[in-house]
Amino acid sequence: MSNSIDFKDMQRRMDGAIHAYKNDLASLRTGRASANLLDPIHVDAYGASMPINQVATISVPEPRMISVSVWDRQLVGAVDRAIRESNLGFNPIMDGSTLRIPLPELTEERRKQLVKIAHQYAEQARVAIRHVRRDGMEHVKKAEKDGDISQDESRIHSDHVQKITDETIASVDSLLVEKEAEILQV
Repeated sequence: MSNSIDFKDMQRRMDGAIHAYKNDLASLRTGRASANLLDPIHVDAYGASMPINQVATISVPEPRMISVSVWDRQLVGAVDRAIRESNLGFNPIMDGSTLRIPLPELTEERRKQLVKIAHQYAEQARVAIRHVRRDGMEHVKKAEKDGDISQDESRIHSDHVQKITDETIASVDSLLVEKEAEILQV
């Protein structure tokens, strides 16, 4: 009767939170230029908020430089504004429809800011995982209330939901520790 609780779906949703978290971490820079650094930036274009890679081509011509070639000249200002307001510490240089973004050396202060951002990303991932846990627990309670499972089965399922949650949050924490070490490495 335990088929009413879909542990595979819960695991898939938690894995999705981990995947999103890994993408967020990839966007934090650690000294080398990467096109992924601009992934979190969204540009107000054509009446909607669009990812920057949908309005421009992002390339890395040098180890400490990112180049953003905006496809529509009218959006250059919006892209420039989005990059400056992104809280990533970038100051683009306009060159026609291309924005050049030199990556400054990481100062100790900037490294600490990046660590704080990594912690924020980790907390967002943990919250998403806890939402999945809450949904799972609600399913277990509902199945018990509806008479689909016994009280003992309910306890076993609740423990399983908690175990999946704990393991997933532990992997978020280990990813955070790795990224923190990478950021603070001089």
